[in-house]
Parts: sequence; C-alpha cells; structure tokens
Amino acid sequence: MSRQVFCRKHQKEMPGLDAPPFPGPKGQDIYENVCKQAWEEWQAHQTMLINEKQLSLIDPEARKYLQQEMNKFFAGEDYDKAEGYVPPES
Repeated sequence: MSRQVFCRKHQKEMPGLDAPPFPGPKGQDIYENVCKQAWEEWQAHQTMLINEKQLSLIDPEARKYLQQEMNKFFAGEDYDKAEGYVPPES
C-alpha cells in the first residue's frame, strides 16, 4: 500500500512520493505535503517553463525563478504559464 499525504495542491488525501525529490528541508517538505500526482504535474509544468522561456539551469537566477514558481504552484497561487500555451481539451 502506498503512503498517503494530505496534498497541499489538491487539498485532499492522495498517494505520496516514494522518497523526497531532493535533499534538504524543501525536499522533505514536498515529501510530506505534496502528492505524487501534483509532483508529476509540477515536473511537466517546469519542463514547459524551461523550454518556452529558454532557461539555463546553470544560471542561479533561473533556478531561483523555478523555485519561486514551484512554491506558487503547490500553494495554489497564480503561477507563470508558458506564453501562448493552450491546454488540451479533456
């Protein structure tokens, strides 16, 4: 049975990650408060931001920007979208 967490993004109990996504307090916070589905959604959105905005992960400012957007994403705040992107119809 997978472990359950109360997901900060979806505001309900959902299956959690198998391990913290990265070391340190922020990774532990995500492990304890973000579900696997929300993490996968963030990874897809982050990839879109990196590609559309042509971010270099070598650049500390780009990493800081992505960290800020990740915090907004999981907190349910308004976060940056890729310009001109229209999500597919469900």
